[in-house]
Amino acid sequence: MTKIDPYLHAALLLKGAEKDITDANILAILKAAGAEADAAKAKVLADAVKDVNWEDALKAPSMGVVPSMAVAAAPAAAKKEEPAEDEGKKEEEAAAGLAGLFG
Repeated sequence: MTKIDPYLHAALLLKGAEKDITDANILAILKAAGAEADAAKAKVLADAVKDVNWEDALKAPSMGVVPSMAVAAAPAAAKKEEPAEDEGKKEEEAAAGLAGLFG
């Protein structure tokens, strides 16, 4: 069984509830669900989807979009242990990659 990324589900839940998709809101949902929450991963995802055109993104075939986002988010989470001076630049690069998934 394929594991579904809880961060993506939190973002979609926030969108469906017409709430702001922020790192704090993503973390709050994950904590409420009893999931472990990584603040860096939530921030990368929130930054990546802030300019997403949800109307177009949700029209796309869902099986292609969601797994791609999960794969793209994983390297961003792995990068958090690198030196702090490169962290901001790498988060921007990861966010740009995630945002590109929505066209």
